[in-house]
Amino acid sequence: MNIAVYCSSRPHLGQSNVDLAQTLGQWMGKNGHTLVYGGVNAGLMHIVAKAAHESGGQVVGVITRNFAPMADPLVDRLILTENLNDRKAKMNSIADWHVVLPGGIGTIDEWLSALSQMVVDKRKGVGIVVVNANGMFDHIIAQLDDLANSRFAGDSHLALMRVVPDTEHLLDELDKITLINANKSNQ
Repeated sequence: MNIAVYCSSRPHLGQSNVDLAQTLGQWMGKNGHTLVYGGVNAGLMHIVAKAAHESGGQVVGVITRNFAPMADPLVDRLILTENLNDRKAKMNSIADWHVVLPGGIGTIDEWLSALSQMVVDKRKGVGIVVVNANGMFDHIIAQLDDLANSRFAGDSHLALMRVVPDTEHLLDELDKITLINANKSNQ
């Protein structure tokens, strides 16, 4: 399974965030999944990539040409795009699932872009797991819930999104998704 991971590229984000990124990367590598991420050698992005790589997983970096000098040297495949919109579209097109870890405005942009694209494309078997560590995304999740209950959006986006509070719940959710996808493949 190709899993796009959206997270911060900033350093010094605390040990709990480092542990979360490492655990996710290790789980991906040990379970034979491919990481698809922003491709830079920085922050949680590099931590999840390094853990996936060291655990035997494939690592695909998708990066804009202007950030190519920051490309992570451990990627197995580097995809260069012209701009951020192309980068997000490429990541969405090759990802089977998406995971949102703690991050800033770029992470939120990627999350909501992926969610919007999923609603429009109506791809079956694709979704997003949001790790709401320490309630970081409480307000955004509340806003998405409010939209689901309004006349402006409806609730189709909520069916595509699973929110978990921590690493343990993330891995449980990913195990369920993997099992469901494996069963679909065997049918």
